Amino acid sequence: MQRMFIPSVLSSAAVIIALTSPTLSNAQTMERLTNKAKELVAPVAGKTDDRLQKVATFKHQVTGVTVSEDSRIFVNFPRWSEDVPVSVAEVMTDGSIKSYPNNEWNAWRNAKMSEISAKDHFVTVQSVVADGRGSLFVVDPAAPNSEKTIKDGPKLVQINLQTNDVKRVYPFAPDVAGPASYLNDVRIAPDGAFAYFTDSGQPGGLVVLDLKSGKSWRVLSDDPSTQSEKDVVVQVDGKPLRRPDGRQPLFNADSIALSKDGKTLYWKALTGKTMYRISTEALQRANQDPSAARAEKYADTEPTDGLWIDDENRIYLSTMQNDGIKILGSDGKVVPLLQDSRLRWPDTFAQGPDGTMYITASHIQDSPWFHQGWSDDSFTLFKFAPAK
Repeated sequence: MQRMFIPSVLSSAAVIIALTSPTLSNAQTMERLTNKAKELVAPVAGKTDDRLQKVATFKHQVTGVTVSEDSRIFVNFPRWSEDVPVSVAEVMTDGSIKSYPNNEWNAWRNAKMSEISAKDHFVTVQSVVADGRGSLFVVDPAAPNSEKTIKDGPKLVQINLQTNDVKRVYPFAPDVAGPASYLNDVRIAPDGAFAYFTDSGQPGGLVVLDLKSGKSWRVLSDDPSTQSEKDVVVQVDGKPLRRPDGRQPLFNADSIALSKDGKTLYWKALTGKTMYRISTEALQRANQDPSAARAEKYADTEPTDGLWIDDENRIYLSTMQNDGIKILGSDGKVVPLLQDSRLRWPDTFAQGPDGTMYITASHIQDSPWFHQGWSDDSFTLFKFAPAK
């Protein structure tokens, strides 16, 4: 069921009349009333969907979410526009958060970067993924504000969910995660043997990690399939998204999904419409034979952030241009699932053991990257029932 929020026409009119009243000479009063008028009028275009339910709200920008096999929920807060006090957290049943796995791993700060080791602390966490086998994997591109990576910082951290202790840290050498890289998201093979990443930095590419040996390598680096598409413009709120200096965001390989059998990896650039795929066997062989990795065009979609494959091999798409969620079927057709004005930049998907879907709203278009300050900071984790 969808509903429209429509404020009283009389209320809006009253504010507008008040704004034009000659008795209001105080500039602060005028500004306050102007902002109030915007609050009243803006929701007219707001659309909400009752299927989308709020799970928790946060004080800081959230990107990743994951749900373990025993229904524990984890989220992460990237160190982008602010020096966040917590990078990885567990969401408790009352909606509060708890630093995970402990406070020490979350102790790194911009102001203390020369004092705290980047090897064994979270620097800029972008993604969290529970593998369904007792581990939580944390992707740390270690690039505050998505700028230059911190020396010795890029890593994948594996945490034992039973003991809540770090099990292993997988560091990435500069030839895999260079100074302009930004490891974005990860998918873990069903057998736990490999991890596959998108790198949305420069140059865009894919990264493969052998979880047994710890060896990693880049694949399709600077390949057209992992780069932003120059003819694609990301639009939000009905207009092109632009930084204050007029530049449009050019995000490379970002969205990623792994088939349930672990045999096929899907990805696309955020600033792009083309989805690609490749066999994971080819990605693994690319360590010895780079020519084995050849991207195959899979579908035409639109700018997206998160991807998720369900048990029916349908691919969920988070679509920031319409605050929505769409589904790409095996027939190549994209159909809308839901649209909700609260989904300001729908970001990452996760699915719980009971089938419930989760998604974060990261409000990237409202961030200081595109404004002098936050224009909307109602960071929220939502849940919804999967498509039938």
